[in-house]
Amino acid sequence: MHIVQVSVRVKPDQGEPFRLATIANAGNSLREPGMARFDVLQQADDPTRFVLLEVYRTPADPAKHKETAHYKTWRAAVEPMMAEPRRSTVYGSVFPDDAGWG
Repeated sequence: MHIVQVSVRVKPDQGEPFRLATIANAGNSLREPGMARFDVLQQADDPTRFVLLEVYRTPADPAKHKETAHYKTWRAAVEPMMAEPRRSTVYGSVFPDDAGWG
């Protein structure tokens, strides 16, 4: 599995709009055949900080995801909400193995 962790910090008044837009994007993303999981996490002690955990079936699937209409809509909507550029880190799954992701 190809896992992308995206760290986001939004402007202080943008937590709820970002959360709602990102939940919509995550729900649509889960309909993509290359998406195994999409978690949206909000930091408990700092509601301006989010982590998106995106689990793709292959290394090619993130590029396909970025071509979808729902991703493009999300990106345009949330860009002005960001307090700083988002950062991504790519991981490979150790456990569970690929079959364990369902």
